[in-house]
Amino acid sequence: MTDAKISEALTVAGQPPLRAFAGLADDGFVAVVNLRPDGEDQDQPGNAAEKAAAERAGLAYRFVPVTGATITTADIRAFQQAMRDAGGPVLAHCKGGTRALTLHVLGEVLDGRMQRGEVEAFGRSHGFDLAGAARWLEREAQRRAHVEAFYEPGSGSVQYVVSDPATRRCAIIDPVLDFDEKSGSIGTASADAILAHVAREGLGVDWVLDTHPHADHLSAADYLSSKTGAPKAIGAHVTEVQKLWKAIYNWPELATDGSQWDRLFNEGDSFKVGSLEGQVMFSPGHTLASVSYVIGDAAFIHDTLFTPDAGTARADFPGGSAKALWASIQAILALPDETRLFTGHDYRPNGRNAKWESTVAEQKRANPHVVGMDEAAYVRLREARDRTLPMPKLILHALQVNIRGGRLPEPEANGRRYLKFPLDALTGAVW
Repeated sequence: MTDAKISEALTVAGQPPLRAFAGLADDGFVAVVNLRPDGEDQDQPGNAAEKAAAERAGLAYRFVPVTGATITTADIRAFQQAMRDAGGPVLAHCKGGTRALTLHVLGEVLDGRMQRGEVEAFGRSHGFDLAGAARWLEREAQRRAHVEAFYEPGSGSVQYVVSDPATRRCAIIDPVLDFDEKSGSIGTASADAILAHVAREGLGVDWVLDTHPHADHLSAADYLSSKTGAPKAIGAHVTEVQKLWKAIYNWPELATDGSQWDRLFNEGDSFKVGSLEGQVMFSPGHTLASVSYVIGDAAFIHDTLFTPDAGTARADFPGGSAKALWASIQAILALPDETRLFTGHDYRPNGRNAKWESTVAEQKRANPHVVGMDEAAYVRLREARDRTLPMPKLILHALQVNIRGGRLPEPEANGRRYLKFPLDALTGAVW
């Protein structure tokens, strides 16, 4: 194993053998961060074996798998969080150490502690070629659409603020209203974090957008619209979802004309975020109403494709269709290869860090639900997988709020709000 001490807190290294983990603790390290995706080499120990070795040695362990070509801001922030959580010296390793140092210097630049022009010289001073890090920074500097993500771990949801640096205008996409189903408590911490970011960055809000009526969390669209004055919008087929759930909830007074939103988008509609033009793609399959928003080189695709190692979204909710989802995925994959794809959920397979960004090219190359698939094979795979999944725990809570644009039920005579909970309305009981 080759290593290079970067600071008192960080040493970067190539692959350590499992037998070396006990010695790492003796050398004063308190944590190991593994940056190697499983299967990179036939002889690498792999995530599970490294985690076990770290635990035996009394070391904290974090799995942040990256490749040089697919590093995202989420990976950089996860690496920084692992360093903060360690509270002592960390050994961060990949195959040779370059990716580990790359994540470190990219974080330093993003946080203003290092200048872009200093990166390659810094790498050379420690024996590493950081030309890839310099290229990453150059690409990011040229992005017209800036994307900030907010991960909500309770539901695995990712909320976005996409902004136009030229005009300081933005759109908020798929915000979460905090809800504790055990106590029935509503909170706004997740939405308020978005508002704080908007204020800190001096952004004006042009839109509050939902991609579809969500089944696993309550939408904060109405709350954020009331706070910012920005209009709410969703896909026009939400009216079909309203009619479907109106029957499930036996809710005769529910308006099913989409009037709970300020605008209903159809396929091909356009809208503005500052000087950026957004386009709407109808992306059904997960729900009847799902849409994707393409803003600059960024596409917000929510429950269609997940990150490549996580496959695709389920299609078994009322009104869902695996066949329709396959067609929606193909439309997304027809976007230019360099298009950034931002998904709406991540469930951290194998305990890795949360991820939400990929590209069309990466999906076509590495997503097992895409590679080598045709429609028939995908439908078989998706439907078989969906038969093993329980319904989301909040689906009956969430839909009655989300088909009204995030509006909570009106208070009753005693001043309290009540959710209506139909029994035996859905299949998928856990037993």
